[in-house]
Order: sequence, then structure tokens, then C-alpha cells
Amino acid sequence: MAPDGGSIEIWGDGLQTRSFLYIDECLEGTTRLARSNWSGPVNIGSDEMVTINGLADMLMGIAGKKLSLQHVPGPLGVRGRKSDNALFEKNLAWRPREPLIAGLRKLYPWILGRVQAAGQRAGAK
Repeated sequence: MAPDGGSIEIWGDGLQTRSFLYIDECLEGTTRLARSNWSGPVNIGSDEMVTINGLADMLMGIAGKKLSLQHVPGPLGVRGRKSDNALFEKNLAWRPREPLIAGLRKLYPWILGRVQAAGQRAGAK
């Protein structure tokens, strides 16, 4: 975990976009798909576009930290990616309900607890 005032590296300029989905939402969509009669291809994702820089800002806000973003050369993948959920919503009457920030607020304490526990175990050796 980066200390407050530290920095993190981001490949490229951080303007690449993705449509992240909180795991509980992904599991709900996958379960609905598995229990349905739908047999065609379908996207399960969020229609909320977030830049990698924006994701870092969200996480810093949740963590209560201010970090500098160091943009470094590295693989970027596609410049942007957004899930089109229209087919899923039409055929299975479901779409993700929570914004990414709500899922991150649930996830961060879980990750923090595991990182702290791992640090305590390493310090006890």
C-alpha cells in the first residue's frame, strides 16, 4: 500500500477508459444468465466509463490519501472499453444497480484488512 504523500505508477497517460463492475454485481448477472434459457453471446458489465486516473482518484478518496500519479511507459491495451448491456437487459431484465464508487467503498476495507494482516504475519517472523 502506498503511504500518504507517496506515488503510484500508471501505465500510459491514465486516460484509458474501462467499465469496471463490482464483483457482487458481476455474480448477480452471471447467476441470472446461468439460470436463464439465453444461449447467445451477451455482455455483463457497467455502462459507467471510468479513466484509470479517475479510478485512482476514487481509491485515493476512499483511502483518505493523496498520492501523485507517475505515468510511465507500459502496455495500454485498447484506449477505451465500454460494456453494451442492452441485450442482457432486454432478455434477462437486469442491469447493474450500484455505481463503481459504492462497490469500491465496500471492497477497500476488505483489502486493507488483508494487507494489514499479511504485514503483521510478516513482522512476526
